[in-house]
This record gives sequence, C-alpha cells and structure tokens, in this order.
Amino acid sequence: MFSSEVQNINRISPLEAGNYSQSRTLHNNEMLNTIRRSASFLKRGENSAKLIYEEQDHFRKWIQENVSKKCCTHFVESESTAKAMGPVCECGYPRSCHSEEALQAGRLQNEKWSNTKHLQQLPTDAFGDIAFEGQGQKSGKYVRVSNNTAPVTLYQLMTKYWGLNPPRLLISVTGGAKNFHLKPDLKFMFRRGLIKVAQSTGAWIITGGSFAGVMKYVGEAVRHCNMTSNYKEKQIVAIGIASWGIVHNRDSLVDVQGKFPATYYIDEANQGKLSCLDHNHTHFILVDDGTHGHYGVEISLRTQLEKYISKQRMGTEDAGLEIPIVCVALEGGPGTLNTIHSAMGNGTPCVIVEGSGRVADVLAGAADLPMAQITISFIQKQLRTFFADCYSMFSERDIILWTKKIQDIIRMRELLTVFRANTSGNDDLDVAILQALLKASSSSGHQWQENLDHQLQLAVAWNRLDIAKSHIFTDDKQWKSSHLHQATFAALVGNKPGFVELFLENGVNLSEFLSPRMLVRLYNNIPHYTPLYKKLRKVVDGEKQPQISDKLEKKRNVLLHHISVVLQELLGEFMEPLYKQPNISFRKSFNMTSINRQPDELYEGTLEDPERDLFIWAILLKRKNLASIFWVQGMDSIAASLVACKILKKISSDENDTDLYEEMEELAQEYEDQAVGLFTECYRKHAKRAQKLLVRVSSTWGNTTCLRLALEADSKRFMAHGGVQDLLTKIWWGELSVDTHTWQVLLCLILWPVIYSKLITFRQDELRKKARLTKAELNVKVESPRSRPQSLFLNEQDVKPLSCWQQFRAFFTAPVVVFYWNVLAYFGFLWLFSYVLLIDFQIQPSGREYFLYAWLSTLVCEELRQFLYDPGSFGFRKKALLYINSTWNQMDVAAILIFAVGLICRLFPATFYHGRIILALDFIIYCLRLMHIFTVSKTLGPKIIMLEMMIKDIFFFLFLLAVTIVAYGVANHAILIHNEKRLNWIFQGVVYKPYLMLFGDIPNDISYSGFDLSQCSVNGTDPYQPKCVEHNSMDEPIFPEWLTIILLCLYLLFTNILLLNLLIAMFNYTFQLIQENTDKIWKFQRYSLIEEYYTRPPAPPPFIIFSHLFVLIECATCRKSKQKHKKFKKQLDEKEEAEILTWEAIIKENYLVKQKQSQSQSLNEQVMCTLEKVEMIAEVLDVNRESNKFDAVEKNINHLKAQMLQSMRALNWIMNALMNKDFGPRDSAPALVISDGRNREEEAAGEERDLKPLYHIKARSLIYPDSNIERFPVPDEMVPWQVKFAEYKPPSYTAKAPDGNWPTSKPHLKESSQDSGLDDNSDPIDVSFLNPVGRTGLTGRGSLLCFGPNFAMDPIITRFKRNSDNSVAMKGSKNVLEFLVVQYPGEDWALPAGVLNPGETFPKNLKLILNTKMLSTLQNLLKEAFKVYIGYVDDPRNTDNAWIETQVLNFHLNQDNPLTNALTSRGGSGASREIKLPLLQDGSMKEVRAKWQVVEQGVPVCMLYKDYLQTVAEIHTAHF
Repeated sequence: MFSSEVQNINRISPLEAGNYSQSRTLHNNEMLNTIRRSASFLKRGENSAKLIYEEQDHFRKWIQENVSKKCCTHFVESESTAKAMGPVCECGYPRSCHSEEALQAGRLQNEKWSNTKHLQQLPTDAFGDIAFEGQGQKSGKYVRVSNNTAPVTLYQLMTKYWGLNPPRLLISVTGGAKNFHLKPDLKFMFRRGLIKVAQSTGAWIITGGSFAGVMKYVGEAVRHCNMTSNYKEKQIVAIGIASWGIVHNRDSLVDVQGKFPATYYIDEANQGKLSCLDHNHTHFILVDDGTHGHYGVEISLRTQLEKYISKQRMGTEDAGLEIPIVCVALEGGPGTLNTIHSAMGNGTPCVIVEGSGRVADVLAGAADLPMAQITISFIQKQLRTFFADCYSMFSERDIILWTKKIQDIIRMRELLTVFRANTSGNDDLDVAILQALLKASSSSGHQWQENLDHQLQLAVAWNRLDIAKSHIFTDDKQWKSSHLHQATFAALVGNKPGFVELFLENGVNLSEFLSPRMLVRLYNNIPHYTPLYKKLRKVVDGEKQPQISDKLEKKRNVLLHHISVVLQELLGEFMEPLYKQPNISFRKSFNMTSINRQPDELYEGTLEDPERDLFIWAILLKRKNLASIFWVQGMDSIAASLVACKILKKISSDENDTDLYEEMEELAQEYEDQAVGLFTECYRKHAKRAQKLLVRVSSTWGNTTCLRLALEADSKRFMAHGGVQDLLTKIWWGELSVDTHTWQVLLCLILWPVIYSKLITFRQDELRKKARLTKAELNVKVESPRSRPQSLFLNEQDVKPLSCWQQFRAFFTAPVVVFYWNVLAYFGFLWLFSYVLLIDFQIQPSGREYFLYAWLSTLVCEELRQFLYDPGSFGFRKKALLYINSTWNQMDVAAILIFAVGLICRLFPATFYHGRIILALDFIIYCLRLMHIFTVSKTLGPKIIMLEMMIKDIFFFLFLLAVTIVAYGVANHAILIHNEKRLNWIFQGVVYKPYLMLFGDIPNDISYSGFDLSQCSVNGTDPYQPKCVEHNSMDEPIFPEWLTIILLCLYLLFTNILLLNLLIAMFNYTFQLIQENTDKIWKFQRYSLIEEYYTRPPAPPPFIIFSHLFVLIECATCRKSKQKHKKFKKQLDEKEEAEILTWEAIIKENYLVKQKQSQSQSLNEQVMCTLEKVEMIAEVLDVNRESNKFDAVEKNINHLKAQMLQSMRALNWIMNALMNKDFGPRDSAPALVISDGRNREEEAAGEERDLKPLYHIKARSLIYPDSNIERFPVPDEMVPWQVKFAEYKPPSYTAKAPDGNWPTSKPHLKESSQDSGLDDNSDPIDVSFLNPVGRTGLTGRGSLLCFGPNFAMDPIITRFKRNSDNSVAMKGSKNVLEFLVVQYPGEDWALPAGVLNPGETFPKNLKLILNTKMLSTLQNLLKEAFKVYIGYVDDPRNTDNAWIETQVLNFHLNQDNPLTNALTSRGGSGASREIKLPLLQDGSMKEVRAKWQVVEQGVPVCMLYKDYLQTVAEIHTAHF
C-alpha cells in the first residue's frame, strides 16, 4: 500500500519537486515558519489550534493503521528468571503486564513458549512528542514499532509526518553501550567533527538512543550544536533506535491516543539493567519484539532501515544519487565487532576512532599490518591488552572467531579508515568520514574516471567545497570538460555557486555542457515554489497542441519555446524570441517511429550563447551568486545587467508577498548599479566606443539595444548617466554643434539665409578645426613632414566642409530644429483654432475654417504615421501598445475624435451650437497638449511630471471626497426639502452646493436666519428657483436647525481640514519624491521626446502633408525607405562587433578588480575578515589546549626513532665487520631491516601483494548462503590442511538434492594420511572428497549437486562492436570487444554461467536465452573455443567435501556467424539493444534480460571477471 507512495515521493518528477513538501504537517517547524511569514497567517491565527488538532488527529489515524507493537498472548512462567518481583513470563514481562486472556491461555495449554507463536501484533500505543523533565525546552518525536515493521513505513513516518528532510548522508554510530572514558582531546575532536559533517552535509545520525556510552557522547555533540546554532538548517538530526523492552520509565510514554507531549524522566539511579533515553536525541524509534530486558532487539530493523535509506536518492531524480552511509565506531565489544563486520560485508565504509578503547583500538592496531602478521597469537596479545579486565572470559573459539572477523575487516582496506587524533594533523573527524566515503567510492567497481565522478557528486551533494579542492581536484588528476558535466548540472540545480566556479576553473566548457537538452533539464528541475514554476506551468498547460515528447508521458515537460514565451512576457515584445518554436513540418510528421527522439531534437542547431542562457536561468530563479558567475563569464555584460533588472522588476510587480517584492527590487537595483558602474568605466576609457555600445544591435539579446533595454527596464539611473545624456544631446542637435543657443536656432528659422553667415556652427566645422589644431601641433613637434604618421590625422572625408545644400539640409533635419519648427506651427494652429471659435465661426464655413480643417487633417495623418511607423521592428502589436500607452498620444486621439464629433455637429443647423460647444471643449485639450512641448525644458519638464503624478493622486482623493459630499448632500437635502422631483435641483442640492461649501460658499437655507420665501418656490413649480425648505402654514421654517448646523460643522471639519490636508500631504509627498529625483526623471523622460522628433518629418504641419505623400509613394512603389533610426539602433559588422565586445570584456575585468578592492577595503569586509581570523585562532587554541600534553611525548618518540635508526645502522656495520673476519656464519646472523622511507614504492607494491588472498575467501564466509548455517571460523593461517588445527570442529550441512532426496553415499573416513600428503599430526579428516585449497569451516555437500568437484562453465561469448556503417568500432588503435551478459530476476548483470548437471554441455542459464538452433551453432564452436581458465573457483557454496571447478571458455563470433546478431540486433547507431525473455519462476512470469556489453574496465560487470576478460582482450588484441 505504501511502497508505491514512497516511490512517488522519492521518484519525484522535475516540476513536481515540491508537491510532497506541501503535504507535510504542521509538526514541521519549517512549514510553520513559512506560514507565519505569509500575509495570510494573521487571518488564520485564530484557527491555528484547530489546524494543529486536525493534523494530530490525521497523524494518530495513520499511526494506528500502519504502526504496530507486539504483545505476549500466552503466559508461560520462566524458571530461570529470579522471582523477586513475582512470577515472570518467558517473554520477560511479569504476570501483572499480561492480559486475562494470556493468563488463561497459559493455564489451559501446557506448551513451550515461542516468540513466533505466542506474540500478537496490535496497534501501537506509544507515539507523539517527548519532553524530558528537567532538561529545559528539549523535545523530540518518538514511536513504538514492531521489530518486523517495513522500513518504507518508518521512512515515510520520518520524512512525511515528522517533517525531516531526506538526508544527504547517513552516519551510523556504534560502539560501547556502557559508559566509558574518552580522552578530552579525542572527545573534543569527535564532537567537533560530528557536528561539522552533520551540518555541512545535512546528515542523519543514527545511534542506539540510550543515555550511556557512545550514544551519550553523540547526544552531547548534538546539544553543543543546538546551543551554538541559531539557524534551523544547522540543527542536527539524531535518531535513536533502541529496544522498547530495555527502556526505563517507558510507561510514561504509553497512551493509545498518543502524547503531545509525553513527559519523560531520566532516572539513572534506579534504572538497574535497563537504560534511559538520551535527552539530546531528536527522534526515537523504539523497537518492540514482545520481550522485556533483551538488548539487541533493534539491530535487525536498524540494519534494514539503514539499507533502505541508503537506496533512496538525494536531490532530484534527474541529478541525484543514492544516499551514502558510513559507520563510525568508538570503543565497543563483541557486538560492535559484529556490527562493523556486517556493515563492511555489505559495502558500508567504517571509520574507527583510535584511542577510544577496546575493539576500536584492536582494529586500529591491526589496520596497517600485513595480513600475514594478523594471526591468532597477535589477536590474543591485543585482547589481553585492551580487554584486560575480561580477557579470561574469551574462549579459544572466541579468539579464533575474532581473528577471522578482524582478518575479513582488514582485508577490505578500501572500506576501513582509522582516525588518529594525535597524528592526523589538521584533519578532523568530519574529513576522515568524508574521506572514508570517497575511498569507498573509488573501489566500488568503477573505472578511475567514474570513481572520480562519483566522489565529485558526493562532494557536491554534501556541499563540501574544501573536500573537493583538497582530495579530488589535485595536481595528479586530469579532468575533461565532459567528465564534469553531470556534477555541474547537480551544482546548478542545488544552487552551489562555489562548485560551479571550481568546475569552470578546472576546464568545464559551457558551450559543450549546455546543450538544448541540458537547458530543458535545468528548467524541468526548478523548485515548485518559485514564481517561474507557476509561469511555466501556466504556459505549458495552456498550450493547445501537445508537443512530441508529451505523447510519451502524462506529465508535459517544459520545452525551450515555453521558456521563450515566459521571457517575452517578462521582457516585453520589443525583443525577438530567444528560443524559436519547433519545426512545424516536423511536428506534423510525427509518428511512432520517432518516439525515441529527445526534446532537444525539436530544435535545430546548438545554443548560441550558453553563458546568456545560464544567466537568464539563474536570474529567473533569483540565484544571485550563480548569476554573477555567468555574468562574469559572458559577453555583452551591460545588456545582461539591464535584462536582469527588467526581469526582476517585472517579477516583483506580479508578486503579492511584500518580503519577496522587496528582495526582488533590491536585487534589480543591484543589477542596475552594476550596469551603471560598468558603463561608467567604459565611458571613462573611451566615450565614443561606450556610446556605440548603447546603440549597438545585440544579436545575443533579441536584436535590441542597451538604450532600449534601459528604457524598458525603467532604469532612470542608467538613462541619467552623463554618457547616455551626451549621446541623446548629440542626437537632439543632429549635425549642429551642441553649443548652439536657442535664439540662434529661432533666428535661422525665421531668416533662413542667416544659416550661411556662420551664425550657426556645425559639428563638421568643429572637426575641421580640431584637425587643423592637431596638424599644427604635429608641425611644431616634427621637423620632417614625411616622418609624421598619417594615422594621427582625421580622414579627409571627415574634415571636408559642408556645401550650401548640405548645410541647409543638416539644419532643417536636426531634431531640435524640427521641434522648434513644430512648436511655432502648433502655436499657429492654436491661434487659428481660437480665431475661428471666437470670431469666424459661421453657419457657412469660411476659408480660414476650411484651412483649420485641412491643418487638422495633417495632424491626423501624422498620428497615423506615428501609429504605423515601426523603425525599431517591434511588430504591429508592440508598436500599437507603445503608442496607446503614451498619455500624450491618448490625449491626441481624444482631441481628434472630439474634434470630429464637433465637426459633424457643426455641419447640421440643428446641432450647430452644440458643435461649437464641443469644439470649444476640444480646444482645452489642445491647449493642455501644449504642456508636452515644455518637457524638453530642464526647468519646466520636472514640474509637468509633478503635475502628472499629482493628477493621479487627486483621483484617489476625489473618491473619498465624493463619498463625503454625497453622504452629507443627501442627508442635508432630505432634512431640508420634501419630495424634490426635479433632477437638476436634486443634483445642485446633493452635489453642487456641498462642493461650493469647500470654497466658503455657505448656503443660507440651513438656518432660520437665512429663510426667505421670495428666493424659493413653495411647490417647486418655478424652474429657476429651488424648492423651499420645510415650513409651516405660518411660513416659518420647521426643520431642525441644530441638526443641520451640526452636520455642516462636521462636514466642513472633515472636508476642509482632514481631506484637504490629506490632499496637501499627498501633493507634498509627490513633490518631494519628484524633487529628489528631478534630474533623473527629466533625463529619463527626455528620451521619448528626442526619439519622437528624431523620427518626425522635418516639415511642420500643415506642410508635413508633403512628407506623408512621399512616404505613400515609397510604399506604393515598394521602395525601401531610408533608415532614419540609425542613431538609436546601429547594426555592426562581425569584425567591429567582436572588437567592441572584447573591449567591453577587458573593461569589465578592470571594473571587477576595482569592485573587489573597494569591497575588501570596506569596514564590513574588514570586520568579517577579522572575525574569521579570530574564530580560526580560537579553534586552533582549543585544539592546542587539549593536545599540548602530547606534544612532548611525540617529540620524544620521534627522537627515539632517530636514535634507534642510527643504532641499527651501527649494529649492522659491526655485524658485517665481524662476519668478514669469520667470527660467525652469515646464515645465523639476524637480519636488521633499516627503513628510512626511501622504499615507499616497494612497500606499496608489497601491500598490494599482501591484499591478494593466498587462499579462498568466499568459501570461508561465516554464514553459508541460503541457510542459517554458521561455519566454523577459519583464519588465514589455518586454511591449509597441513597446518594442525586442534580446535577445528566444523558443522556438517547437506541440503536436499534437486530431486528432493538425500545423497545415498557418504564419504569414507580417513584411515591413513600418507596418501593425502598430510602430516601425521594433522587432524583426522575426510580424504575421499577433500577441498584442494584447504578448510572452509563446513563439512558435507552444502547446496552443491554432489560431493567432490562440481563442474561449471563460464562461457564468454564475444564479438566486435560495430558502427552504424558496419565497420568495427575502434578505441585508440585497438578494436572494441563486446560480450554477452544476462540479468536474471533479482540479480545483477553477469555471464550466462552455472554448474553443469551430469551429461550437460552448457549451463542452464545459457539455455534460457538460446534456442535449440543457437545452441547447436554454439556446440560447433566448442572445439574452437579458447580455454581461458580451468580450475578451482572460490565460491561461497564450497565446503570441505564439495567445491566448484570451472572452465572459462571464450566463444568468439565472427561477422558471418548467425549468432552475431541473432540475440540482440543493432540499432541505427550500431549500439546493441537489450532484449527481454519470459521466464516462469515460482509460479509467476518474470523476465530475463540479455545484451551485448562493451569490454571495458569501468563497467561493474567487467570488474567481476576482470582477469578473464583481460586475457580474452589480449587474445583478440582488443581494447580493455
């Protein structure tokens, strides 16, 4: 039921990466903190208790349905247990703890108690929160579970209901369960190392959970961490897994409904043989097997749980790896040795802390010795030393067993790491733990590069940059870019910028790394809580036509064109799409044959700019540090900063969370500052190039410009920069000199011949003057004209004077002249409009009025031109939006429409007067439109902006004012006047009069003194007089005067004092806001005016009609109009583009250096550096304080070693001298070995030879496979039959034969040992069937077919790998070989090998995948097969009397052999495809898989048969 649920949790889909987190309960403190930070928490505060109760109720139901305990159902009194407390059952519990049914069953049935028969599972009655009395605020979670609880249920409990984040490392701490003394320095290093590794990797620490021994030391480390850490992510998770039956005061934890919390008291004084729980652990799993007082009950479940957790994946399914596990051992006894032996047998690396005592020190002492020196006598000495108080309790068999286990442990040196506190230098325990995992991964059956990849992935998952730098990226290791791609992907997804920088420094090529498929993977692994996730999901779900890859899975993934849609939404449509839509024709031709295509195949080519794509990805996810890395790596950095500013501002505007909004705005401001800073540096170095950067068309960023990006990003600081304004000023003045005065321009407009009088200076004249001065200076400095470099002069074309026509054209096409020309024309239009309205507005339009209409038509044509003209190539939709969003354009359109309505009304006599009224109102709009002209003024421009802002403010004020006016007006009018039915007078009484009161016009009718019947109409029949107020028949007012006066006072108080002062305050705030940024705002607004008049035709209305006609002719003749927008948008050629981008990159480097220097000199940075140094010194002092007492001893030992080395050399010289004088034979002279470290290579080679087993290893495994039979331990030295082993008493085991019968004959006992080659002192053994290698610790046949040798075959069927063109694949200068491997249900990939039954030629496993015809073909090749190996096989099924002997045969298939492609056909790429064959096993149908595997060292299956495959590769001269 829950296995599929957990698979869904751990195999989470990319864009659903957080759905599981949402289901966590309110027990999760992280979720509570998130809720409290949200705006809606205050609204739900009153319901929080109810929510917590509901979550507890849900948790309670889940526990009762899925978690159970064990209870004894049959009371059988124990005879061996003391009865001081009364009768005790065999389960360990007294009679009082049994139910009546159990007592009754015990009396009625007289049978032996069995834990399988007399225990019953019931829903657990102990779970909830645990609080330790007298220990402050410490609390944790606990649960009582049955010992056969599924690990998947416990993992779901911990991650879903206890709210623990899945670990990135599992640390299983084992050791002494009783209190033992740990040296102060070792205790300090253990505590510090455990805290550091747990915090840095997010590890779970699993211990026994009791308040004693090693568990107590772990608890102290957890307490120290929690006391010194302020952040939630730094809290350590310590899980105690203990036996329920040994927990003291456990009754306080029992409650059927759970306890939230349960108060637990630690009582060591009265615990007796039981144990108290450690108050520093955070979670407890109490394992119940139905017994009381039995230790070790939890071991089996703990092992299963650790194994299950280690199979889960950390990170995303796309970028994660299995959770690593490590065992840390301190002190300990036999149980600890068993745990270490079992853990390492399962491939778990172990760290032994030397100096902690007992087992840890025994193993540490043997760790560096050759295997030949680890003998029974050596172990006896070690036990006598470290177990002096209990050595007498060790039997001979115990010592032999310890020797065997220690030999097995030392043989797995790659899994064993010894932490030596006094000789480890600066390495801490955390480094030793991580080193152990890295060392284990390097020997996990992968080739060198794959080992490094796995190690690197572990370092990334743990976020330990120091480990990666010191132990992985060393000088002796060479990395290719492709080797780091997966690790780079994991670092990006995990937001680890330090690793990304490290990978880039070590050769990652972003162009190779970031393919379209990789980019899609990144976007499909974004967290669910980000705004980007919601936007992408909206785009993907809203797409009408599914994409090709969507047909393969239910969940539709994000593709590149989806990202492009989101980017256009954030950046605007002024940019071209960064990622194109998939090929439509390809999508239409989709069929099932293209089902294997990847998503990136929908897009042609590769990514143009990977740095840009990764920068955008980081910005969208708000990952500042990663974005900074790619900003530094990329080109076109000013544009990149402006794009980031635009994206962040757009996302923040859509965000409702105030904190997130402020964070986004702050980050956007940083990128705006970055753009300004870099452009400032560029402008200082070279102003002209810097301005070229502003108008350069960037193909990287959708063919837009920096200037347009700054405008769209509302970057006022950037637009107000001196360099930008200098460029705008040059554009504004055109070919005129920027020093020209306004009066000179106006004079030349009126008297255009003055242009030629040199009153106006052109920029060309300035260039000629500058060239002349330069030439004169050179003439002074250089004597010979021929020696002057021509490159110092300006080009002749640049200094050529303008002709009269060029001067005329340059003057009248300058934007500033066009502006003033239009201003004068506009004043003329307003004068003509006002003249017609005031003087010449007749029934029959006059000539001046017709001229006004013609003039207006040219304005309409100009508005149409502005609406349709698209010099920036934005597209019609974007251009239309830009036009409509302008307030002045909206005013223009409104004025034209109103004028058209007035003109229509004016043409008809019936509405002639109404038309004039409409036109008069329209005149107001045209006059207001005049304010746009003054925005060019630095003085008036900001004031107009203030006015616009105040108009927006007044709209909010008018809403409050309207509510107040209507409230007072209706109430006052209803009190004074009865049933007024005239709407105009109702409006005056309800709205108009209260409005006039704001300005001091107080009406007389609100008091008796102002009552006058002559000024009103009694019945309301006079249309020109208001209706009289309420009065009696005597014409005296009767309305409540006191009430109307009070209402008036309150109304005036609220409006004149409160509302008007509020309005003044709003205006003052707006004024101050604009006043502080007057210069920036004006410079920002100036751009739109300059752009408008730069693109405007030079002739003003009404003469502008000729320009419009010329444009129409160009469009009609399909002529390409001259590019008028080149000053704002300039397309550079490739060479110039590369030069300017390179120059910008150089300037960026200088800018970054200056930024780093300024940051290092800042006060905050200096304080932080000082703090780090102080902490480092304090840490060193702590270590030195603990280890100073060992320094003198270490120095003395080193001195003694040096003295001993000198003495040995002297003795060696003396012995040689005496032997040369014939004082004694050389053979009897003792050997003196002098080792001074110069023969390390020889020692390393010797160590490698030492690790090679001399005898069988697997055949001596302590537990016989597929049984519970335990072998007699056989140490290495006792394996040969020739060695006397008096204690050797192996058990006998013979399984049933395949036919279900026992063997009919048994081997005869030995009568003489002479024929066997054994000594007379050897043990009496069975010589009929004797294992040729030596003892195995078990007699009998075991599970083999017969006594004696059992013959097997290992067929290695090979062929050469082929390319798609059927040529042999090569690697280097050698052919690539493939061999046939199979995978049976529940097993790994292996050869189709097996034991041969009598009369069989091929093993059964091979027959499963080959039909009769194939077997006959292989039979024909049997004679030609090369015999790779024939002999004994070290197999765990071997016994003293039965063993396996195999023949390894190589069947090589040539290209013409029918078997070559019969099994698995090759695909189009030449790669073989995996096939699946049905197999009936245990009554159910399963699958056997077969495939051709490349012969290569890196593949795990190749490492199993390394020696065989290496020989086969040499035979065929193939790669290995």
